[in-house]
Amino acid sequence: MGELTAEEAAAVAAVDSGEILRDLGDLVAIPSVDGTEGEIDVQRWCADRLGQLGLSVDSWEIDVAAEQQQPDFPGVEVERSTAMGCVGLLGDPTVVPALALYGHTDVVPAGDLDRWPDGDPFTLRVRNGLAWGRGACDMKGGVAAALGAVAAVRRAGVTLAAPLAVHFVAAEEDGGLGAYATLRRGHRAGVCINAEPTQGALIPANAGSLTFRLEVAGLATHGSTRRRGVSAIEKFEYLHRRLRELEAYRNATSAPYFDHLGLPWPLSVGLVSAGGWASTVPDRLVADGRYGVRLDETIDEAMAAFEGAIADACAADVWLADHPARVSWPGGRFAPGALPDGHPLLGELSRAVADVRRQAPAVYGGSYGSDLRQYSRAGIATVQYGPGDVRFAHATDEHVAVADVVACARVYAVMAVRTCAT
Repeated sequence: MGELTAEEAAAVAAVDSGEILRDLGDLVAIPSVDGTEGEIDVQRWCADRLGQLGLSVDSWEIDVAAEQQQPDFPGVEVERSTAMGCVGLLGDPTVVPALALYGHTDVVPAGDLDRWPDGDPFTLRVRNGLAWGRGACDMKGGVAAALGAVAAVRRAGVTLAAPLAVHFVAAEEDGGLGAYATLRRGHRAGVCINAEPTQGALIPANAGSLTFRLEVAGLATHGSTRRRGVSAIEKFEYLHRRLRELEAYRNATSAPYFDHLGLPWPLSVGLVSAGGWASTVPDRLVADGRYGVRLDETIDEAMAAFEGAIADACAADVWLADHPARVSWPGGRFAPGALPDGHPLLGELSRAVADVRRQAPAVYGGSYGSDLRQYSRAGIATVQYGPGDVRFAHATDEHVAVADVVACARVYAVMAVRTCAT
């Protein structure tokens, strides 16, 4: 663990925990659930805030319909007619930024309001050093930390030789429209820190994930004569067992950074709908689920493995051989992504964390999808490091430690000085 330079120490000292907490409270207060007006409102708030901090801001309305026509569009799971892009730049606009700080501002629905304190997930509550609220962990804590770092660099009076960028995006949770549009607009950087929650670790690689839909046909009849019919539920049970076998086969081997996970490429069914009457044998079942994409395969290869397993299972069943289940792929498509082997960003960020927090961070892969893969695909080396524990993301007890948010802001400030000031 090294010592900070005078400029780095000044930037760290200039991080204002009260300011960060105020920003986090303002962010959580905007109910930026995917597909709602809140998504627009929070991006406008971010654009205003970046302007207040003295950055030049590119804030634009994303033509969602036009983006969806692109052949490599990552998909969506909710309907929206428009979205907002937001990029702030500190430095010369004619020069590619040396570093981008990334955060997404959309959040998932709040769920059962009775499980939230006072039934209000959109009011930040701070108790015993923890900040509670929808998005506090995933990932408005990271957004507030990025803002805090930029503010600190400005207050410290550090002169940047290369520009520093801040990318705030919408629609990450349901596919990645915001990051996709930001990169299509031409925004780039030498390297990027993705402020998703990592529990103090560095994540240089993410698995991918897909949303699948299975439509299973049966034969309806009266429940009292069920043997005359074919239950779509029972046929799904058979297919579900085959999917469990597929999951076991695909998880028999891991990949670098993923050995700590017992199930790095999980497959799960999240929604099941069948039948229309209690005393009728159901003739149709629809099941939606989440399918992990291995780090060493493409989306097309992963889809082919899934579809092949279902086809083989159907061929081995008397009913399904003539009435095969239909597979489709609605929603977002999260490809896997990784930092190139040997890229210096991992070591540089690890040293910054150790110098600020006085402890070397762990390094491992994430079993979930993120926008890391979009930045990597665009040639921007990216590592995830941000405040919070992903176990509390999307939960009704979502929270983040305030000290973690502040510490991440200090790390980002150090990285900004080291990456942009030389």
